[in-house]
Amino acid sequence: MPDETITPRVRVGVVGVGKMGLSHLAIVRALRNVELVGVVDSTDYLLDVLNKYTGAATFSTLEKMLDQAQPDAIIIATPTGSHAALVRSALERGVHVFCEKPLTLSAEESRELAEFAAEHRLVAQVGYHNRFIATFQAVKQLLEQNAIGRVTHVLAEAYGPVVLKAKGSTWRSKRATGGGCLYDYAAHPLDLVHWYLGSPDRVRGSVLNSIFSADTDDEVYATLDYADGASVQLSVNWSDESYRKMSTSITISGSQGRIVADRQELRVYLRDDATIPDGYRTGWNIKYTTDLTEQVSFYLRGEEYSAQLESFIDSIAAGETEARQNSFASAAHTDQVIEWILQDAAGEKIPGALTALPDAPRRSLFGWRKSA
Repeated sequence: MPDETITPRVRVGVVGVGKMGLSHLAIVRALRNVELVGVVDSTDYLLDVLNKYTGAATFSTLEKMLDQAQPDAIIIATPTGSHAALVRSALERGVHVFCEKPLTLSAEESRELAEFAAEHRLVAQVGYHNRFIATFQAVKQLLEQNAIGRVTHVLAEAYGPVVLKAKGSTWRSKRATGGGCLYDYAAHPLDLVHWYLGSPDRVRGSVLNSIFSADTDDEVYATLDYADGASVQLSVNWSDESYRKMSTSITISGSQGRIVADRQELRVYLRDDATIPDGYRTGWNIKYTTDLTEQVSFYLRGEEYSAQLESFIDSIAAGETEARQNSFASAAHTDQVIEWILQDAAGEKIPGALTALPDAPRRSLFGWRKSA
């Protein structure tokens, strides 16, 4: 007699098998309680190879996979410019969606998709993997514990060697398909800032510079202002070969200390009058991601990539109606700030503060709370 306590398998399809898509495909095939039911890509040769060596069912369009394979959920890892139409098609069929970041190239479209997913009680998650890195999670916990007091300033940075030649551009460095450095890389630290502080009241001093790309930006600088006087300085450059790979870091200054975090380590300075959390002491504290990270069921490129998909799948299997982390609503706020930076850099007048979506955090002097 079958064991009825076994969690039902979630039927998953993968759309787009470039660099990120292949990573997601490998993780999905390794995760428990997941059945890969289809792979979609526009390259016939790649689909033939995948079918031959993995046995996966392959499709040339999302519509064909939705009709024939009938997945419970899909993972979208295509160029950003195609996200909106693919996400909408899946949601309208009642399919849960995990979409690579950023959600779309339009804040309005992102908001509409977030509202549609919420209305139809679908798990809709965006691939901001930094929220699943243990050091960045520890930052969130420290802020919620008011460990460094009132936050006064944040430096959000990302640098790396992504675009280093004037020729050979890809979809990432084209405004209409990838959105350039602002959308493809500045989105990461901006998402962390939104997770930590909520949405800003103003964006100013935005600068978008091209170094190698002819169609879009390669470096981004901007200042975000908050109602309580805190500010964020955004500094991102994907044409910086002094870094071996793309690296994101956050430095947060507060009235009672400072937090510095990246992928590898967490450094925390706490003053004598600070509220000292368990496991910390006054002065400098250093913790490494290897000590903080919980084990995942399958490792590829970093624990965070498996952890985010495990969270997505587990929420679906448990019958939940929204993503546990990185929801479309949260991503829509990040997309709105990105759009503000674009408008500010172009000298355009920016509308008023963001209208709250269901899960948008709001920060006060004394801590964080969910908006109504």
